[in-house]
Amino acid sequence: MKDLPTPTLDLSPVALPRGSLHPRPIFAPVPAPQVAGSAGIAVSWARHLDEVREAQRLRYSVFATEMGARLPQQVPGHDVDLFDDFCEHLLVRDAATQQVIGTYRVLTPAQAKRVGSTYSDTEFDLTRLRQVRSRMVELGRSCVHGDHRHGGVIMALWGALAEFMVRNQLDTMIGCASIPMQHDGPHGVVAGGHAAASIWRQVKATHLAPIDFHVRPRLPLPVERLDDTLDVEPPALIKGYLRLGAKVLGPPAWDPDFNAADLPMLMRISDLPARYRKHFLGA
Repeated sequence: MKDLPTPTLDLSPVALPRGSLHPRPIFAPVPAPQVAGSAGIAVSWARHLDEVREAQRLRYSVFATEMGARLPQQVPGHDVDLFDDFCEHLLVRDAATQQVIGTYRVLTPAQAKRVGSTYSDTEFDLTRLRQVRSRMVELGRSCVHGDHRHGGVIMALWGALAEFMVRNQLDTMIGCASIPMQHDGPHGVVAGGHAAASIWRQVKATHLAPIDFHVRPRLPLPVERLDDTLDVEPPALIKGYLRLGAKVLGPPAWDPDFNAADLPMLMRISDLPARYRKHFLGA
């Protein structure tokens, strides 16, 4: 069984191999780091490949089985891509059953250099973010088991991410926030991208980043040909990001494999509202 590095140690230089397929001798053996969670859940960083596999199984269940994403079948029943071996994997478990019920993956600046890009680079031209890349992590593959989609799981994940950022002296987070093509609206399911166009219109008016941070989709969702006047709310995760001070960096990209529109988002620790800063960081 292969061990993973400890995310809460100092980040490695680019030249130091890390990832789920590298053996323990690179790092001193230490207990798996635990992060306190809400009652009934426990948060930790994956230390072994089998723990990453648990996260990948949950991702497959949510993205492929539930949402209909077309995923490569490198490992049957698992969502696996080339970035996984370079990422830290955050896990939330049900304390009673030890089942993984929530996960994020985190790509650090050093590991982004090793793999050659971030996942977001494959969907957007991120040229205007070059000034923050040395302090920027990418968040991705966020999902929560259908039986546990309550605030406690997401708050536990975000608390662990905030602690990780501060411990490693990083200040910027980016990621692609997905809007399913089959999006629930007040009058039923809205299909065909109209909900995504309408959500883009809303967030552009209230949460658009300064022009210095704007990015361009490589495969744009054709928002100009869609109905953007619908009364629909953003997915819960996007609403949560916006409450935390996140900004939208530009119009959505179309991701045919996940059958979703992806909004490019950026969040900075310094922009956390005071009440969330106190909750996550005690400051």
